[in-house]
Amino acid sequence: MADSEPARPAIVPATDSGSLRASHADRDQVVDALQAAAGDGRLTPEELDERLDLALNAKTYAELAVLLGDLPVAGSAALGVTVPGAAALAARTAAAAAANRKDLVTMHYTSGHGERRGRWIVPSRMDLEVRSGHIKLDFTEAVITEPVLRIGAKVSSGQIVLLTRPGIVVDTDNVSVRSGQVKVRAPWGDDVPVVLRIDLSGTCGSGSIVARPPRRSFWQWLRRTPPRWALTA
Repeated sequence: MADSEPARPAIVPATDSGSLRASHADRDQVVDALQAAAGDGRLTPEELDERLDLALNAKTYAELAVLLGDLPVAGSAALGVTVPGAAALAARTAAAAAANRKDLVTMHYTSGHGERRGRWIVPSRMDLEVRSGHIKLDFTEAVITEPVLRIGAKVSSGQIVLLTRPGIVVDTDNVSVRSGQVKVRAPWGDDVPVVLRIDLSGTCGSGSIVARPPRRSFWQWLRRTPPRWALTA
């Protein structure tokens, strides 16, 4: 008796279009989209390996759509990936994230440390205050449901760090600086489509407010691995 094929997770029921058989070209397009997403930091190496294996063995459009469902539609469209059902699945994912989004997130720290990273849902507004503490907001994998995030910041002698990715614009024109410093670094240029605009206002005493892409690790630098943003900019 021949070995049976390993069962695949039935995440999305097959539809009229999703039940159609996928071609080698369809699988190759999804592989390209997954590799680009991994280069952008949206997938870990383990997730990439798992999804690549599923993509290369996928039989229908529905199976391919599942692999792209939690990735930005724009990223797939830029590569010419047009998998029936993927756009609808991504739209449902975005709608679910929007339903769980908070309008206002408050983070106040005296000497502590606050952080948001991974697939956290970006709110409409944030109220940040640090005296001698530290706040880090990592937007590289964040779920963006609105085009604008308004941040009110009050920094005494601490620090606020925003880790950005291509398509995120940070405006600090409305920040009043005394003896501190405010820096924004966006090395990918102005020709990248904007997916999120961060309007930051408030005061910066003797601390600092910094917006920049993630730094490479020592080993990545030693191996001359390109920064993640350089792979998709």
